[in-house]
Amino acid sequence: MSKILQIWKTKDLRKKILLVVFLLICTRILAHIPIPGIGLTDLRGILANNQLFGLYNLFSGGGLSNFSVVMLGVGPYITATIILQLLTIIIPKLGELQKEGGEAGRAKINQYMRILTVPLTLLQAYGTIVLLSRQTGAAGIADLSPFQWFVTLLSVTAGTMVLMWIGEMITEYKIGNGISLIIFAGIVARLPSSAQQLYVTYTDSTGNLTSTGLVTILGYVAVAVIVIAGIVLITEAQRNIPVSYAKRVRGNKMYGGVNTHLPLRVNQAGVIPIIFAISFMLFPSLIANFFSQAKTVQIAHAAQAINTFFQNQTYYGIIYFILVVAFTYFYTAIVFNPEEISDNIQKQGGFIPGLRPGHQTAEFMYKVLNRITLAGAVFLGLVAVLPYIMQGFTASQSLTIGGTSILIVVSVVIEVIKQVQAQMVMRDYENF
Repeated sequence: MSKILQIWKTKDLRKKILLVVFLLICTRILAHIPIPGIGLTDLRGILANNQLFGLYNLFSGGGLSNFSVVMLGVGPYITATIILQLLTIIIPKLGELQKEGGEAGRAKINQYMRILTVPLTLLQAYGTIVLLSRQTGAAGIADLSPFQWFVTLLSVTAGTMVLMWIGEMITEYKIGNGISLIIFAGIVARLPSSAQQLYVTYTDSTGNLTSTGLVTILGYVAVAVIVIAGIVLITEAQRNIPVSYAKRVRGNKMYGGVNTHLPLRVNQAGVIPIIFAISFMLFPSLIANFFSQAKTVQIAHAAQAINTFFQNQTYYGIIYFILVVAFTYFYTAIVFNPEEISDNIQKQGGFIPGLRPGHQTAEFMYKVLNRITLAGAVFLGLVAVLPYIMQGFTASQSLTIGGTSILIVVSVVIEVIKQVQAQMVMRDYENF
C-alpha cells in the first residue's frame, strides 16, 4: 500500500497512469461503436460455437460480437509485425536497418509496419465479413451494396489504425506494452459476462448451482491459481551470469574492480509468443473458410480438409504448442542479442570469469540462453494448450479461451508492475 501511495504522489507518473487508463477506456468505447449503415449489431449467438470467431473476438475485446469499427482489434497490426520481423531475417538490408540503423532504423521499420497494417486490415475485414455473412443469423450483412462495402471497410480500417495509434502512445508512456494492454483491457471487460455465463451453465432450473457444477467451477479456480503461480514463477525466474570488471586507473583515481551479474530471464519474450501464435493460427482457418464454397472442386476440397484438420482439437493443440515454442525462440532472438551484449561488456572493461571477452563470451551466452529459453517456451506452450487438455476431461468449452486469457492478463500485469517500479527507482532510488 505504501508503494501505491508513493506512486500516486509522483506527479508525472500519476499523470502517465491516468492517461493510459483514459486511452484504454477509449478502446472500450470504440468496441461499442457500430459500423455506420449496418443494422446487425450483435453476433454473440454466431460466435458462441465458433472457435475461429471466438479467438477473433478475444483480440478485439468484444468488438467483433458488436460488429463495431474495431471488429478486428489489433490483429492486423500484430500480423504486420510478424511479417516485418520475418522479412528482417530474409532480407539482409532490412536486417541491417533494424540492427545497425539505431533509433532511425527502428523508426523506419515501425513505419513499414504501419503501412503494411492498412492492406492487411482491408483483406482481413473483407474476409471476416464474407465469412460472417455465410453464418446463420447474419442476414444483415449478407447483401451489402458497393457503397456499404466502402463505408464498412473504411470504418474498420480507420478503427484498427486508431487502436494501433493508441497502442503506440501507451508504449511511449512506458507503462507496459500498448498492444498487450489493449488486449488485456478487452479480456478484463469480458470477465463479468464470462463468469455469469459459466455460472448459468452449471445451474439447475431453480437457479441453484448443482453439485457437479460446484466441483467443476472449483476445479477451474484451482487450475487458474496453479497457472497464475506458474506464470509468475517462470516470468520472474532468471539465470545470473557473473561478470567482473577489471581495475582501471584514470589520473589519480581507480575505477572498476567490482563483481556483478548479468540476469538472463527464462522468459525473455513475455506474452508476445502467445499473441503471435494465435494470430498465426487464425490465418489458415480464415483462408479455408473463405474458399470453402469455391466453384473449383479441388480448391473447395482443400479448404474443407484444412477446416476439418483445425477442428480436430488434438491437431489444433499440437500446432498451437509448436507455434508458441517457436515464437518464443523467435522473439527472444529479436529482443536479446548476445553478440551485442558481449561487445558492450568488453567495451566497459568487463568479462565473464573463465571466458575470453568477445566471441567466446557471446557463444556462452547463446548456449545458456537457448537452454533456459527452452524451459520458458515449453511452459508457455503447455499453458496455452492446457484449456484443450481440460476440455478433453470435462467436455466443456468454458475454459478454451479462458486459459489464454489468464496467460495474457497475468503476463501483462507483471510487465506493467515491473515498468512502474523501474520508473520509481529512477526517480527515487534510496526511498523506493
